[in-house]
Amino acid sequence: MVNNIPHILVVDDELSMRELLEVLLGKEGYRVSCAENGRKAISMIKKNKFDLLLCDIRLGDMTGIDVLKALKDQNPNTVVIMISAYATTEAAVEAMNEGAYDFVPKPFDNEELKQTIKNALALKTIEHEKQILDDELKRTLQFGKIVGNSPSMKNIYNLVRQVSKTKTNILITGESGTGKELIAKAIHEESEQSEEPFVVVNCGGIPETLMESELFGHKKGSFTGATQDKRGLFEVADQGTIFLDEIGELTLPIQVKLLRAVQEKAFKPVGSNEDISVDIRIVSATNKKLEDEVIAGNFREDLFYRLNVIEIRMPPLRERKSDIRLLAQHFLDKYSREMDREVTKISSYAIDLLNKYDFPGNIRELENLMERSVALSSTNIILPDSLALSLHKRRWIEGIQNRRFDLDEVSKGVSLDVILEEIEKAYLEKALECTNGKKQEAAELLDISFRTFRYRLNKLGID
Repeated sequence: MVNNIPHILVVDDELSMRELLEVLLGKEGYRVSCAENGRKAISMIKKNKFDLLLCDIRLGDMTGIDVLKALKDQNPNTVVIMISAYATTEAAVEAMNEGAYDFVPKPFDNEELKQTIKNALALKTIEHEKQILDDELKRTLQFGKIVGNSPSMKNIYNLVRQVSKTKTNILITGESGTGKELIAKAIHEESEQSEEPFVVVNCGGIPETLMESELFGHKKGSFTGATQDKRGLFEVADQGTIFLDEIGELTLPIQVKLLRAVQEKAFKPVGSNEDISVDIRIVSATNKKLEDEVIAGNFREDLFYRLNVIEIRMPPLRERKSDIRLLAQHFLDKYSREMDREVTKISSYAIDLLNKYDFPGNIRELENLMERSVALSSTNIILPDSLALSLHKRRWIEGIQNRRFDLDEVSKGVSLDVILEEIEKAYLEKALECTNGKKQEAAELLDISFRTFRYRLNKLGID
């Protein structure tokens, strides 16, 4: 459509019919092009975009249905009206099944044909506008794999779009389970380097003794067990994005080596004297307050400022309650497909129950909850009774109520070690319940390292 003037292609093997339609439609203000056979029409379709195709069923070299199919392959948004002096129910049904808007028999009434064309173009405009609105709504409700329509999430989407066009270092902060890695992926996918590698480094899951080698690689023979050269993750991420998750878990010696790589975009593999330069975007994430870690001497101030050029704070789920329904339905659809179950809806009462819960495990806990609920549901709708949270929430509340302390008992003598051990055990078990037994995620919920979490499990005899 040029200058809002619809362009119509008329295809008919009769010269008189082409001339009639060209004059008739030209007087209505349309741009009109004509083709005398199917081959010519298909050639024109490949070179031009038409808003509407008006095509005879019977052509000299092929059928109008063949032209219709070729058009839909090339430009499925073009509206098609088929015309024929040999109108049959079968031909009409076939044309409609192939995507035609209407089927008009010859001889046709000029006024009726003009009205049919007008209606078809109006519908095309409406559908185009609806698609724009649907795309915008989808973009608002779901950004990449991030679901949410709350004001705080809309602000984050806008920030991601802005920062993704640069290579500025970004620090994503927020509690465990809030979706920090999804934001990092969205930044990468929105960037000009979206086709390049996106490399994830779990800084809390790699032993300190292996961290330098994992990040920067090593040369054969540089230490016991180094039987061959190995590329580091910084080198693997060259031209793309490296995501340093839980950056606050890195030890000070590793932070020193990382600082140089961040500053100079260059590093030496273990056992090598030669620098390797890379062109990468560095995105980091943490569930700790790194400012406090800097004050405590656990995190280098210079590294903090290098990584925290732009901060994106992910709000906890309790601060974006309006997104709970969207997220719950998203996970419901996901696990219904994966489990091949017809669980399609969540009752309003179940949503109310979800909204009253604070979700200390954030989105990760909600996802685990919906996965269990789909697995356990005996109907096609999630009801409060089938919602795994009903039992989950009751245990949580009972745990809080049972953990009331009578400080007056201190005068009679108490065992502080026993009390603290009971509290510690309750929190460890609760974290495991929230993460469906996943220890690394449970450790993140409690803001401790995986090694510390595993030690405390062993100490308390928790399997």
